[in-house]
Amino acid sequence: MKLRCTYVLATALALSAGAALAQKGDVKFAAEPGRVQVSIGNQVIATYVYQDNKTLRPFFEHLKTPSGIQVTRNRPPVAGKDPVDHPDMHPGLWLAFGELSDHDFWRNKGPRVVHERFAAEPAGRGDRGSFAVVNRYEVDDKPICRETATYTVIARPNGLLILWDSTFKAEGDGQWFGSQEEMGLGVRVATPITVKGGNGRIQNSAGAVNEKGTWGKAADWCDYSGVIDRKRVGVTLMSDPAIGPARKPWFHSRDYGVVVANSFGPRAGAPDKLPLQADKPLRMRFAVFVHESPEDAPIDLAKEYSKLAELLR
Repeated sequence: MKLRCTYVLATALALSAGAALAQKGDVKFAAEPGRVQVSIGNQVIATYVYQDNKTLRPFFEHLKTPSGIQVTRNRPPVAGKDPVDHPDMHPGLWLAFGELSDHDFWRNKGPRVVHERFAAEPAGRGDRGSFAVVNRYEVDDKPICRETATYTVIARPNGLLILWDSTFKAEGDGQWFGSQEEMGLGVRVATPITVKGGNGRIQNSAGAVNEKGTWGKAADWCDYSGVIDRKRVGVTLMSDPAIGPARKPWFHSRDYGVVVANSFGPRAGAPDKLPLQADKPLRMRFAVFVHESPEDAPIDLAKEYSKLAELLR
């Protein structure tokens, strides 16, 4: 059985005089102990962290637009400036599962995801670059499954795209993914663009808004955005256009600043327990769109979503 869920991470550049500024910088990586710094041109746009004492799974922190506006919450959150809830569970952008074979890989209370090795070293090639990792999901130092994840970063005239392609293989039979809120691809947005306490707005592809309208609903995409420095910036989680209506992820979207694209459970057309078998790898493909535009000229998210199918061919 294969589960294909795609979301996109991308960034639209700042606009000047109503015209888009072309992003001409090359994609570059800088390897450091336990982390990989990701840049476009001279601007660091994210850091991939794969070894941390508090968050026991890999994640991307301090996501920025190519012009340098940070769109995820400070890590660690700054008291007096940021809400300080879930400091380790919500590190920026992450993939995690609150119920994997009755074990919790979301809340950092024992089970952990261990970076085993780079399957492909970070390497840039002009306007794109990529790297791949092998992660080991451990309970009491014993693996229950392994994940091979490939991250591809693409610089484009309207921003950047990060594709996230993960394949899971069980270590032995009897493994499964469960059904709860804390499952899937999550992002914690910057404090100024939250709905609660900021100037933000949540909107999905059906036109529903904020937590009341979008929570628990399947959609093509769900956007969380607001205004920083007179620019409208935000993060849109997008589903795979190839997935039929019965397999769309549902969104765990909260006014306090978190949104999770959840491809598990009946709301996403999946069973309460989705089997993970040793001889049948499970593939999940993801991405995220991070956008920036003039305050009075929001991005056409429906148009961006329509382009996604072309980009994924």
